[in-house]
Amino acid sequence: MTYRAPLRDLNFALTDVVNIGQVNQAGAFADFDADLMTAVLEAAGDLATGVLAPLNRIGDKHGAVYANGKVTAAPGFADAYKAFADGGWNSLAADPAYGGQGLPKALELAVFETIHAANMAFGLCPMLTQGAIEALHAHGSDRQKALYLPRMISGEWTGTMNLTEPQSGSDLGTLTTRAEPGGDGTYRLYGQKIYITWGDHDVADNIVHLVLARLPGAPEGVKGISLFLAPKYLTAEDGTLGAANDVRPGGIEHKLGIHASPTCIMLFEGARAELVGQEGQGLAHMFTMMNAARLNVGMQGVGIAERAYQGALAYAVERKQGRSAWTGEHPARIFDHPDVRRMLMLMKARIEAARAICLATGIAADVAQLDIDPALREAARLREELFVPVAKAWSTDVGVEVASMGVQIHGGMGFVEETGAAQHYRDARIAPIYEGTNGIQAIDLMGRKLAMGNGEAVRQLINDIWPTASALKSHDNAWLHTVGTRLENGIAAVQAATGWLIERRGHAQPDALAGAAAYLKLLGDVMGGWMLGKGALAAARHLAAGEGDAAYWRTKIGLARIYSEHILAQAPGLTAAVTQGSADLFNITAESMGA
Repeated sequence: MTYRAPLRDLNFALTDVVNIGQVNQAGAFADFDADLMTAVLEAAGDLATGVLAPLNRIGDKHGAVYANGKVTAAPGFADAYKAFADGGWNSLAADPAYGGQGLPKALELAVFETIHAANMAFGLCPMLTQGAIEALHAHGSDRQKALYLPRMISGEWTGTMNLTEPQSGSDLGTLTTRAEPGGDGTYRLYGQKIYITWGDHDVADNIVHLVLARLPGAPEGVKGISLFLAPKYLTAEDGTLGAANDVRPGGIEHKLGIHASPTCIMLFEGARAELVGQEGQGLAHMFTMMNAARLNVGMQGVGIAERAYQGALAYAVERKQGRSAWTGEHPARIFDHPDVRRMLMLMKARIEAARAICLATGIAADVAQLDIDPALREAARLREELFVPVAKAWSTDVGVEVASMGVQIHGGMGFVEETGAAQHYRDARIAPIYEGTNGIQAIDLMGRKLAMGNGEAVRQLINDIWPTASALKSHDNAWLHTVGTRLENGIAAVQAATGWLIERRGHAQPDALAGAAAYLKLLGDVMGGWMLGKGALAAARHLAAGEGDAAYWRTKIGLARIYSEHILAQAPGLTAAVTQGSADLFNITAESMGA
């Protein structure tokens, strides 16, 4: 099934749900308006639909190829990347001082939803480049920014993130890659990195590797890590490319999905490099890139879910099987069976909730950086910090759940490869794993994020959700009342779980850790209900005013209702899971579990 960018839903989410217009108040987006937003989304949809989507199946079947020490991209990917770069798509939210367009982050995220949906393996290349751009922009020297940023923002060069080693996954304090001073202000890197996304390829002229490594005499653990920049090709001060650097791929991984994204083993064999930022601050500097990647991966979950949903919907409308419970028609479209419609509505409701959470996080990032009011910047910073782990983890779980439901709707045809449903499921499965597993996101939420002001970010969030719940309960449209009641119950569940975690964090950390994943799901479920509730209120306004497509607005209300009954209704049970404690977990042994 051919992908179609969901332009109407994206416009609705940006305008009516997360209110992208508020970024104009920051004073940094004077030329941004609804017409520009619509034009950008339409052009992105053309690229995604016409250029990237047709390569998705080709990339899955052929994959990237490693041979003779080099990686070659899947057929058609080099030309597609040129079209992407020539269109300026890598520069949307980048700093105009280095060639960027300076548009809102939320708009960039919406654009990249369409790219990830059309071709998730392709989207990973510019996604990592964007993260490298943010890290260099925040921590690079003036020279590094002047030399590298314009070429990365233009898409002429791409970027990577080199963290993981065979013995050092999420525990980066154990990494051993070393940086030896070269005596001329540069360094030589020695070590091996694994799972490096688009670590080598032939789609761009150069690759800028950001690498974590240790200087001689550096302390053990994360305090001894520094950040270095090592290009694939040595670079003159005017940007001219020279000889190949001493870094090469040692192979690519053979993976469950995203076959066209080369996941490389990278060998640093004395590669010339330069320090980025301060010695010993490498992990903190890299987290600028990591946080950008986490939000983008959350939107990647939304994109793959949307692609799986579109395929499932098209199949359900086309496939005829059984008798319709409503019309008695036989054979009827499977779309006309209640259970299939239930699955499709839950798929779409989850997608719209996750989309809005990610877009709201992007708006918070813009306001935190650019608003003229220091108080608003600080409130937005807290909001962004709180939302990032939820956007990453909850949205990528949605990607897997929706892709799985897509296979189910296809039935046996979903379990074979020809429909594409199986590929979406395989591709989606990596997103809850990379850029910090979803369990790590839950620990970050429960630990560092709840520690901010002893839960202040969550309290501010709850204060913002309450008016939506009240408006839903008191609305003239009776269909909204249940949504408001369920949202109120969800708020109460979050309050109870948050208070318990804050109390247990100090003296019973294992109990808090045991409840972290359930807490993230609870918070994500309630945030998703809030977003759909806001969408339902907006839809009711449009419906009452007789604006646009009435069926479209009624569907928005219906999505909020089915979400509230199937997902928000479970919130009290999740509070029980959060507060269960750790005794059952610690009373078992590996042997008693069958090891």
